[in-house]
Amino acid sequence: MSAERPQPLGSGERIAKFLSRAGVASRREAERLIEMGVVTVDGNTLTTPAFKVTPDMEVRVDGVRVGAPEAARLWRYHKPAGLVTTHKDPQGRPTVFEAAADRLPRVISVGRLDLATEGLLLLTNHGGLARRLELPSTGWVRRYRARAYGQVGEADLAALKDGIEIDGVRYGPIRASLDRRQGGNAWLTISIAEGKNREVRKILDHLGLRVNRLIRVAYGPFQLGSLKKGAIEEIPTKQLREQLGKKICAEIGL
Repeated sequence: MSAERPQPLGSGERIAKFLSRAGVASRREAERLIEMGVVTVDGNTLTTPAFKVTPDMEVRVDGVRVGAPEAARLWRYHKPAGLVTTHKDPQGRPTVFEAAADRLPRVISVGRLDLATEGLLLLTNHGGLARRLELPSTGWVRRYRARAYGQVGEADLAALKDGIEIDGVRYGPIRASLDRRQGGNAWLTISIAEGKNREVRKILDHLGLRVNRLIRVAYGPFQLGSLKKGAIEEIPTKQLREQLGKKICAEIGL
């Protein structure tokens, strides 16, 4: 049955936004869940992300009831390589959220790390916080360590500070330094502020380097530090407020 019954103009909250605020999925992920037919409202399968829900409606995802949004929380997760950052993978590959399911409430990620990339991934139960931290305007730098096969000069890395265009895509300023060489590989530290899809890999490939290991070690003020691979650690609310600042805290009601 369809849940698309007539609604008063302006009533309720769009389902994708509701699911995002409840920590079920990002708005884009929520739209995919709706397309998959796993979202129901009052027992009816939803078919459109334009549907608006009101507090008296019962919303379920995969049969699990979605409650009212909770206060914003944030976790550091040391993502291992081999996990995809998605709630449902069409290819059946293991996901970040499956790996963390027995240790966390429903969460979404702040940005993504691709299948082969490891390191710091921030997880939150609050869609508004995730969106805010992903915005380039927040100014938070993502820092990576990369091991890549090939030769690169300091001048090539220094030239990235003004940004670069690759295949018609413009990437903003990049800070890159050569840390050491190890046989035919180079270890580099790369800092970016935008986090476009596979940005670090594409930039290094453009320089003639083949990345064979990529680790995110920091996202803004939050560090991977000594967190063990696969481990999860919640960021205390006091520290979270200090790092987010009053403006963001006010936006998300923290």
